[in-house]
Amino acid sequence: MSEFLVLAVIIIVVLVFFNREQLKNRFFPDKKKNYTLDDRFNEDKREREKEIDRLLSKMGKNGINDLSSKDRKRLDELSKK
Repeated sequence: MSEFLVLAVIIIVVLVFFNREQLKNRFFPDKKKNYTLDDRFNEDKREREKEIDRLLSKMGKNGINDLSSKDRKRLDELSKK
C-alpha cells in the first residue's frame, strides 16, 4: 500500500512539474491580458500625468529655467498630448 502511495505522489509531482505553466496561467491569469482599449488609454494617461507631475515638481523659484533642456522638451511633448 505504501509503495502505491509513493508512486502516486511521484506521478503527481512529475505532472505538476511539466504542466506548471498551464497551472500558473489558470490560477493566476495575466491581468494586463484582459485590458480593454479604455483601460490601456487610462493607464497611459495616468503615466503621463505622473511624469508631468514629476517634471513640475522639479521646477523651483526660477520656473522652467530650473529644468534641463531634456526635461523641457519632454514637458513640451507631454503637454501637447
